[in-house]
Order: sequence, then structure tokens, then C-alpha cells
Amino acid sequence: MEKRAAEERLIFHIDVNSAFLSWEAARRVKQGQEDLRLIPSCVGGNPQKRTGIVLAKSIPAKKFGVVTGEPMSQALRKCPHLVSVKPDFRLYESCSKAFKSICNEYAPAMESFSIDEVFLDMTGTGRIYPDPVAVAHEIKDRIRDTLGFTVNVGIGPNKLLAKMASDFEKPDKVHTLFSTEIRRKMWILPVRDLLTVGKMTAEKLNQNQIFTIGDLACSDLTRIQKIVGHKMGIQIHRYANGIDDSPVRPGRDEAKGYSVETTLEYNIEKVEDAWPILLTQADIAAARMRSEGAKCRCVSVVWRTTEFVNRSHQCRLKESTDVTTEIYETARKLFRESWNGQPLRLIGLSLTELDDGSYEQLSFIRDENKEKMRKMDQAVDALRGKFGNDIIKRGSTLDASGRIGRKYRAQMENDSGKSE
Repeated sequence: MEKRAAEERLIFHIDVNSAFLSWEAARRVKQGQEDLRLIPSCVGGNPQKRTGIVLAKSIPAKKFGVVTGEPMSQALRKCPHLVSVKPDFRLYESCSKAFKSICNEYAPAMESFSIDEVFLDMTGTGRIYPDPVAVAHEIKDRIRDTLGFTVNVGIGPNKLLAKMASDFEKPDKVHTLFSTEIRRKMWILPVRDLLTVGKMTAEKLNQNQIFTIGDLACSDLTRIQKIVGHKMGIQIHRYANGIDDSPVRPGRDEAKGYSVETTLEYNIEKVEDAWPILLTQADIAAARMRSEGAKCRCVSVVWRTTEFVNRSHQCRLKESTDVTTEIYETARKLFRESWNGQPLRLIGLSLTELDDGSYEQLSFIRDENKEKMRKMDQAVDALRGKFGNDIIKRGSTLDASGRIGRKYRAQMENDSGKSE
């Protein structure tokens, strides 16, 4: 390991390897079934109907060219014997809490960055853990031996370098990327591998003879800004030189709202492709909210282009709600209003301005349909709580005009969605 400067911060980034698939595989192995990680497999939609998208894939599936976010029909053409299992978000939340609980024991500050990754601020723990690499292996091995799935641990002086390090060789690895290692380990990588550099940005840089992260780091900032724009130019030039001052923010799990994001390798290019993702996100977020007795007054959608341009659109409801149907239809409306057709790599949904629903606006006309939808949600929650997520699936059948053909059939199919 390279000698670390005494004044440097020490940050760990811990990332579950292919989280959704690993968590399902660990459960099945415990039950004596075949390990999904060792065969071409994925978590996704219905393989018989060839619907839905790939949410996570195994390394053997990746060798066939299967990528996260592509339609199941396309994945099955690449790999006809692909084993597909349906997502179980209750399982994912349980596994997420378990691995984060272990991580939290080691650090003064932990930031939950997504459902399957955390940052640990290990600065100042040298007397307790003299060897950072040794304690990283201890955390990694404890998660594997206790919970049955693997993680990668990246170690660096800031969040950027720790995250870059964790993306090196997988799975079940520990990697360092200290300031003295940037030139040797990071500058040799293609510029596309730098965090926040998308496909289109990388192509622009390549057209200007900037092929590696090192090329970018050593280029004049003014030149970079002319190629990719002022703000992005500053950011990627700083990142290429290993500069990141962002703090580890504890307590992110206790945010005043419920949010779900789906990052896709297969770009969203048609408005209809967003509907099953938003539906699943509404289902997940609303179910979480209902489980804690809350309702939301504000619904927001967020999306990110392949150029890493973020946009969001939100609206306040006339009264707070916990009804999945209402949240989903609001999200569809917001997405239609805000999206201009750019290829997207991320879609997200968030529910904020929470209350306990005890101060609903009184009306002389009772919304019977809303009450029916609320009772249906409660019934679905109860069934899933007793028998698991697979007992009933929520889905949308879209007609040619993009409207819901039959809202929420009794037999519902969970086509897509990823909590991040």
C-alpha cells in the first residue's frame, strides 16, 4: 500500500456487488437452491411474457452482453437460457439495513449514498485501526461471512477517489486510490471511466484528442470549458486531478421524504418506456410511506440525461395522499411536462412535505374512487407483508396513446424499478 500523507482525510466507499441479484442469490443459497451469481441470470421482468427490463445481472450474464436497463426481450435474444427472477424490494431493504448496520460500527460518520452503497469517514481512526486496508478487509469479509453477499471497498482521501477505487476489479475486493496513486492508477483509465463523464461528453473529449483521465487532468481548463461547458468543465477537470471537498453527510437515511431512483445503462428514449419505471417507483415509495403512517403533499420527478444534466419538476397536491394511483398519475403528468425527449440514464421519484394525514381538507363530496384505491393499497400491503412481494404485482397496461388501458388489474406485474 502507498504511504499516506498524515494530513489526508480517510474515506471508505463500500458498494454491494450487483446488489439486487446478490441479495436474491444469498437468500436462495441459504434455502439450498442454485447460486444465481454463478449462472447467466438477472433480476428483471417476466421472462415468459418477455416484458420489463433488466435491473441487475450476474457476471456470466454480462459475458453474453446483457446490460442493466435493457428490455428483457433484448436480453433473452442475447442469452436465451438467461434465468430471470422478479424483484423483491422488501428483501432489498432488509439486506441494505443489515450491511449498513455492520458498516456503521466502524466509522464515526456514515453516509448512506444509495440502497447498496455507503461512504465511511474514517479520518482520525488511526489509533483504533492503524492499517486502513486491513480494516477494509475485515468489514468486507464480515459482510460476506455474516450476510452471504460480497462488497467492494474503495479507500481514498475523498469521496471521489474512494468511489473510483471501489469500481476497480470486482467482486469481493479492496482497492486504494490515494493522492500518490492517482497518476499510476487513475490517469491511465479512459476518460469515460471518470465519475460524471457520460458517453456524449467522452465522445466530445475524444474528438479533441483527450482520451484518458490523465489527458483531461493535464489539459488547460479553459480548453476543457470550451468543449463541454463552463460548469461541467470545472467539475471534471477537478475530478480528473483527484479534487473533491464534499463531506460525508451522516443521517441521509432519515431524510424528510421517500425517494427512489433508477439508473439505467439502456437509455430511455420514448415516453412510454418511463411509465413502468415510474409505476414501480410510486409503488415502492408509497408502500414505504404507508408503512410509517405518513402521507405526502408534494410529488417530484427527477431525470438525468446521458450528458449528466439533471432536471426536476414537482407539484403540491390539494391534499396529502398515500394512494399509489394518485402518486403515479401525478408523476406521469410531471414527467410529460418536464421531459423534452433527451435520452435519459436516470429517472427518480420523491415524496415530500409529509404529515400523518389527520388534517385532510373536508369536502361535501366524498371521493369514492380514491377511497377504493386506498383500500386496495392497504390490501396489497397486507398480502405482501404476510406472503412476500411475489404474491401480488402492480402493473400498467398501456394502450397505443400512452394512457393506462386498465388501471391496476387484479393480477399485477412489477415490470421495473430500482431503489438507489
